[in-house]
Amino acid sequence: MAQARHKPKQPSYIGGHRKRLRQRFLVGGADPLPDYELLELILFRCLKNGDVKPLANRLIAAFGNFNHVLSAPVERLTEIEGVGPEIALDLKLIEAATHRMAQGTVLKRPVISSWNALLDYCRVTMSHRDTELFRVLFLDRKNILIADEIQGKGTVDHVPVYPREVIKRALDLNASALILVHNHPSGDPTPSTADIDMTEQIQGACDSVGITVHDHLVIGRSTEVSFKSEGYL
Repeated sequence: MAQARHKPKQPSYIGGHRKRLRQRFLVGGADPLPDYELLELILFRCLKNGDVKPLANRLIAAFGNFNHVLSAPVERLTEIEGVGPEIALDLKLIEAATHRMAQGTVLKRPVISSWNALLDYCRVTMSHRDTELFRVLFLDRKNILIADEIQGKGTVDHVPVYPREVIKRALDLNASALILVHNHPSGDPTPSTADIDMTEQIQGACDSVGITVHDHLVIGRSTEVSFKSEGYL
């Protein structure tokens, strides 16, 4: 009769570490935890046994911090030793959940009364990306945000934007106004000449159909630039 195989038992100190880390999170929340420990808690979900601290440290070393780990593309995550499809999926699900929660604070609400929440949402979804992303926030006649859509994905320093497509989508949604948003992966939100030219093209196209461009926000690593505040609009 074949003997049953037993899974190797993990050292007691590892089980104790997991228990203590979970308890610290339950008692004090995430704020006191360094990035690698917060990652450990996530990795516990997929890796039921063993020490996950080395993997958490490898992820932080590769991407810089917790936010950058979550926003890293799947193909880059899986290049890290020890990161398989399940771990990459867990990380991207957490990123998607944070974006959805941030979006919930601004969607279907007047932009003027929720401007700070809108800026927070843009920072959460765009400031840590390593490629440019261009999104359009569509507003109705009461300046309520009715849709938030990505219009273009690009490279580290360029994203293709087509004014005709922006206008077509605005008309489809019966939008009365727009807020344009894109990020600068370099971290510096200073608008480039191409940014200014593109904004002028979209504004000209919007003017021709009676749609207002309220602002164009350029999101950097730690701050942002408003075209309206800087006098570009």
